[in-house]
Amino acid sequence: MTATYEPFTPAGSPEPRRARYAERYAEDRYDDGYRRPEDPWAGQQQRSWESGPVWADTSFAEPRQEQPRYEQPGYEQPRYEQPGYEQPGYEQPARAFEQPAPAYPTAFAPAVEQTRPAKSRGKAKPLVIALVAVLVGITGWQAYRIESVIQSSNDLASAVSTAQNRSADLEKALTNVFDPEGISAAALPSVFRVRAGDFTGTAFSVGTKAADGTANLFTNFHVVESVWKAGDRAVTLERGTTRINATIIKVSEGKDLALLRAKQEIKPLGVAGGQVKPGQQVVVVGAPLGLDDTVTTGVISAFREDDADGPTIQFDAPINPGNSGGPVVNTSKQVVGLATAKARDAEGIGLAIPIATACATFKVC
Repeated sequence: MTATYEPFTPAGSPEPRRARYAERYAEDRYDDGYRRPEDPWAGQQQRSWESGPVWADTSFAEPRQEQPRYEQPGYEQPRYEQPGYEQPGYEQPARAFEQPAPAYPTAFAPAVEQTRPAKSRGKAKPLVIALVAVLVGITGWQAYRIESVIQSSNDLASAVSTAQNRSADLEKALTNVFDPEGISAAALPSVFRVRAGDFTGTAFSVGTKAADGTANLFTNFHVVESVWKAGDRAVTLERGTTRINATIIKVSEGKDLALLRAKQEIKPLGVAGGQVKPGQQVVVVGAPLGLDDTVTTGVISAFREDDADGPTIQFDAPINPGNSGGPVVNTSKQVVGLATAKARDAEGIGLAIPIATACATFKVC
């Protein structure tokens, strides 16, 4: 069966395709009289399928279907008419057949200029401002903390200074607290009973100018008067079972004072500076009626600077014969005077020579 083939002729063709194909059919014959079938992909070039089809010519060449060839002599290749047939179009994806970009080593990679988009630069500016604000805030907070620490240190230093002042005031107050027991314990080792012939009295170690292995002691002149006027100088210091030989060094009859020296070290009592005031509490240590290590307490009643016998301290602590020459000690455990006499037919009136007078007389304090 033979069919008439009516190919599609695009507009603008110079001549009908039928005439062109008729001429080509006339030429394309085998020697045996058969017609050679047309190449269905005439006018087109196709690459290998490894890289995908690439069309070199996009003209509207009519595709032809390859017809089977038969070896029978006298057989004519059938033709098929396909009216309205168009070459199917192939739409390739935009990037389906693009070659992959070559991979360059890092060392030989082409330099690509990195340009920050304008939008990114616009966003970076607020971030920088925010970061600066945060840093400023942190700096301010640190400065505030440093100032707070400095203020705390100043407050602490002020508190410590206040505490030290309070401690000093408290220590001073405690110093002025009257403690007869403590005063007696500090004074008694320095106080002795003096035996001078038939008379007894009291003496105490004082001053820091005694030579090594010796001690200077004060007492009243009337205690050692009989021995001194007899031309003798030896007296005895007694305390419990202790016996110490001493010598009369100097005397002041007008001031009723005598300086003794013992060939033994005896702890001296401290000397109070300044003038006593009425109301100050005192302890009187002595050997009344020969009873050594006796203490009595009282207060300073008055300081009589213009007395006929010289400056005199009046106190109310009980004293008796034998207390003469004994120390009158204040709350600071320092000697303020030497007990020397009491009023007859009266109670609570004792008299003492200021320690400053004795120190000035003998220059040993």
